[in-house]
Amino acid sequence: MAPRESLAANVDPPSPPRADGTGGPATLTSSASSNSVGSMGTSSSGGEGTLRRSGSESDFSDAENGPIKTYRDYRVRKSSLIGMINWTHVLGTYLPQLFVAGVLVLIAQIVHQVVAADLWDQAVHHPLEKDTIVAVAVALKELFVSAWERIVAFRGESLFSPAVETTFVALIVMGWVVRMDNPVYLLSFATFKAPDEWKVSHEEIVEMMRRQECFTDDSIDFMKRLLARSGTGQSTAWPPGIVRCLRGEKTDRSIEASRKEAQIVIFDVVENALKKAKLDPREIDVLVINCSLFSPTPSLCAMVISKFGMRSDVQSYNLSGMGCGASLISIDLAKNMLQRGSSIKGSGKALVVS
Repeated sequence: MAPRESLAANVDPPSPPRADGTGGPATLTSSASSNSVGSMGTSSSGGEGTLRRSGSESDFSDAENGPIKTYRDYRVRKSSLIGMINWTHVLGTYLPQLFVAGVLVLIAQIVHQVVAADLWDQAVHHPLEKDTIVAVAVALKELFVSAWERIVAFRGESLFSPAVETTFVALIVMGWVVRMDNPVYLLSFATFKAPDEWKVSHEEIVEMMRRQECFTDDSIDFMKRLLARSGTGQSTAWPPGIVRCLRGEKTDRSIEASRKEAQIVIFDVVENALKKAKLDPREIDVLVINCSLFSPTPSLCAMVISKFGMRSDVQSYNLSGMGCGASLISIDLAKNMLQRGSSIKGSGKALVVS
């Protein structure tokens, strides 16, 4: 079975703010017999039911237990990593090679049975002579013809040895598993890092909400309590159309401003994800974009397809109004389309933006 591959990108343009000034992730995946798509997120935790806040001024946030500056500062026990491995999936990855080896073993067992029964002396003394090869071929032909006749006649006698029958059944099972198991691999992953002018502190967020002139004092107090427990940093990115009110300009919540923001975020992560995976946009078979609050017409999928010149037959899906949890739904949808899509032949790639 030909390998499939899939790509996933995650961003959430006009949706709620992101901590650390970064957008959602973009990922690319590859598989041995099918494709899958995955996405990643960040979380922090603290005691007593509250989240521990991390600073967000640098690329790697400074946690309370010490600064983390590079990826080398992250340490995970090997036993924990081994425990995360899906060994059934690993075995399934090598099943195609094992299946081919099993077929060769089955053929060797049948030839050995024929030679051991009638041609042992001839095969031992003259193994590569023409007469020996012809005699083995004729014996094999007679064996399979006899097997077919017995199957047609519904005879109950056992024609093959137990070893041959066991190998044959094992190959049937392996072939079924290879056909059904479609693992998914990550090929690339990209995130959007918002410009500094989009980043605001908690106090600035509260001030922006006051300047909208649509919230009561009770609502503002509730927002303060929510921010204190949200785990977001003091450089959280917000939509530029709202941030501009801090500079004394009127808030811009128009469709044009939302579409411009979506283009800045989505185009950046899609371009980076494709570049990391060394893929041409026309290689994408499935495109899934999830954005909770902004669902324009023409769609965000149409915007990406037009910008990057994707194929006209790319399967595109727009998800909206389902919140941040729809990121997982997007990944699952792309995976199902790659694994079960009848229109995707051989290898396949999916791009997910959330």
